[in-house]
Amino acid sequence: MSVTLVQAWTRAKARLEAAGVDGPVIDARLLVEAAAGATRTDIIADPHRILSETQETTLEDYVARRERREPVSHILGRKGFWKIMLSVTPHVLTPRPDTETVVERALRDFPEGRAFTVLDLGVGSGAILLAILAERPAAKGLGVDASDEALAVARENAANLGLESRTALLRGDWTRGLGDAGFDLVVSNPPYIPTEDIEALDPEVRDHEPRLALDGGADGLDAYRLLAPEILRVLKPGGRFAVEIGHDQSKVVEALFRAAGALQVTTAKDLAERDRVVLGVRAA
Repeated sequence: MSVTLVQAWTRAKARLEAAGVDGPVIDARLLVEAAAGATRTDIIADPHRILSETQETTLEDYVARRERREPVSHILGRKGFWKIMLSVTPHVLTPRPDTETVVERALRDFPEGRAFTVLDLGVGSGAILLAILAERPAAKGLGVDASDEALAVARENAANLGLESRTALLRGDWTRGLGDAGFDLVVSNPPYIPTEDIEALDPEVRDHEPRLALDGGADGLDAYRLLAPEILRVLKPGGRFAVEIGHDQSKVVEALFRAAGALQVTTAKDLAERDRVVLGVRAA
């Protein structure tokens, strides 16, 4: 029996809702659009368009995978972030709207037309670094990651966005091997989830995202203890930093940066009004 776009969407929504998926309406729409080569407008304006047999088979595969709590970004291999589209694999964190707060705050401090250098520690898919470079044509950046697989994803994204000429990528252990006072801006979304909390995360995160990018040690703060003095070391005098944090880590992370000598240390909230990004400056 032939299936229309609206029928496919309705059935997919019901299955995902029954599977306990958060946001089944949006996820079902994204899967239908991808499987049927349709747009959101098509579903509204041409709801009775018939899916081909191949499209139905593809959609069935997509929905079954999502019922098993595989992230939509992994099923489709892409995820929108800020104003760019990124390739995503299980080797990198799926970019999240919360992390856009890092980009937004960084761009405030570096107006368009200004030439500057940015370092992204734990670059992953390249989301933060590439979003900044896409907005600031005079900027250049370096992304560092301990994972070769993650760097391959970032490299592909830089090429797809036409940013490879302004993007360097390096396999490394945070700032090890980097010289002093080399960057105008340092950004990072380090692992910050306490080890014992990981098993309680949603299956999409716990079972499908890289543990290396999640596990922040016993209290979730291991990376910040290392990064606070190192970020200040590699920043130029007067340079700025923006690091993502867990919503309950603001006071401790701020204290670590102040103890390392940072000035003007503050915390920015995300769109849900939760503490999300610790910001500061190296003394001029």
